[in-house]
Amino acid sequence: MNLTRRQLLAGSGLLTLGSLAGCDKGYFLDFKYGKNLSPEWIGNQLNLKTTQGTVRKMSDYWWMMPMIFFGFTQCPAVCPTTLARAVQIKRLMGTVGDRLQVVFITLDPERDTPQVLEKYVKTFDPSFEALTGTPEEIAATAKAFKVFYEKIPEGDSYTISHSSTSYVADSRGNFRLSLAHRLTAQECTEDLLTLMEIC
Repeated sequence: MNLTRRQLLAGSGLLTLGSLAGCDKGYFLDFKYGKNLSPEWIGNQLNLKTTQGTVRKMSDYWWMMPMIFFGFTQCPAVCPTTLARAVQIKRLMGTVGDRLQVVFITLDPERDTPQVLEKYVKTFDPSFEALTGTPEEIAATAKAFKVFYEKIPEGDSYTISHSSTSYVADSRGNFRLSLAHRLTAQECTEDLLTLMEIC
């Protein structure tokens, strides 16, 4: 099912209104598919580097809609399907899709070098951004987002078991919405447009 004209107009026409009004009633956000994160306190710590070495904080994403996902480039299924879904979401959002900033945070900084990360995320969309840091910085950031991950031995190497949720903040850097991996691009888009309407 495609998005209706009303839904698309809601995402574009009311975006300005939502930005002006802010999200003072965020606790009462009503999402159809995702979870309202307004009552929770997550993502209060972000101090990682882009693949170009630029330090990123949440304030760098103000006036955008950052969608943050944790994973690793050797992830066999969850990570590539989540990033592929994000590509579809941006397309379904139409002209306001440019406000969505997809941010991929590696949980495997030992193997995910800046060069590897850059090539990986740009394969999906040139606008996607990847962040990395020391193992300690990654651990602190994951804890701030309540993300679970652990190394699992696999032969002479290892894989990583991790949470598969995407976290979305409003234009003022407050995290408002979490999107489960099982949701379709269509379902995610509907909730993202709802968030844009209000925040």
